[in-house]
Amino acid sequence: MPDQHRPRKGSLGFGPRSRTSSEVPRFNSWPDDDGQPRLQAFAGYKAGMTHVVMVNDEGNSPREGMEESLPVTVVETPPMHAVALRAYEDTPYGARPLTEVWSDDLLPDLDRALSIPESHDAAAAEETIRDAIAAGEVSDVRMITHTVPGAVRSVPKKKPDVMETRIGGGSIEDRFEHGLELLESGGAHDISDLFRAGEYLDVGGVTKGKGTQGPVKRWGVQKRKGKHGRQGWRRRIGNLGPWNPSRVRSTVPQQGQTGYHQRTELNKRLVAMGDAANGNDVTVDGGFAGYGEVTGPYALIKGSLPGPQKRLVRFRPAVRPKEQPRLDPEVRYVSTASNQG
Repeated sequence: MPDQHRPRKGSLGFGPRSRTSSEVPRFNSWPDDDGQPRLQAFAGYKAGMTHVVMVNDEGNSPREGMEESLPVTVVETPPMHAVALRAYEDTPYGARPLTEVWSDDLLPDLDRALSIPESHDAAAAEETIRDAIAAGEVSDVRMITHTVPGAVRSVPKKKPDVMETRIGGGSIEDRFEHGLELLESGGAHDISDLFRAGEYLDVGGVTKGKGTQGPVKRWGVQKRKGKHGRQGWRRRIGNLGPWNPSRVRSTVPQQGQTGYHQRTELNKRLVAMGDAANGNDVTVDGGFAGYGEVTGPYALIKGSLPGPQKRLVRFRPAVRPKEQPRLDPEVRYVSTASNQG
């Protein structure tokens, strides 16, 4: 009889499975953008889920042109603010910040999240970056941006979530000028300035925390069966590995932290955007459980997103899009039926 074989339980590509150090998701890679300079990330707060009825616009689908129901996640996306422009230079040890140009128009709550420079010569920093660009020493241009949770009624905090966002498109000089224009205009920008309905996005978030769990829940190993399950333990693994090497390897499924990990989900479609203040209400009857009402700008993302309600989620253009989607899909109905019966 041939040896039975199956893949191991649980992916090792996400190890170590420990608690994330920050609830603000980080993107380690950014897509190439050949268009006009623009910021490549935005953030919002997860409200809940509902469903929409839209027209199928997939070119190769037998249901093209027909109505279909899709589950969507509602993310409240108040305007974000850019507060500084940062230039990077290549060194033998990798990319390192060269200097920063800070804005003079900062929100009062920003000092809750970081130490604001008391004395900053923006003109000198701008000149330093321009000279480095002329010398070909600048490899990337990014902006320090933050959310404004105080503008969201359902998010009970005032401390902004600060993050670094890359500027893509055009040349390095064009990106630098775009960043300066954004700072001079006050730094506020909406999700509609970055994305368009119908695009594919990558969504980063921190999953729900579940504390310490055993190997069955954490790794998906099977419970002991038959006589092995009558020996006193049903949810323990059979052994910790071979005699040699004489150590417990990291590939052995053991108990430990489950959830509260950062995860990035690829190719999530942006179905629609709107603003509840303009009459485009998406709040379900009775409010979203654990969140409340959506009172400002929002985005509808197809499918589920990581994390519980009120948690920060972050968007970027898809780095590996499956195909070029049709933009501006036709959404005919957004359900506001209660999620609580």
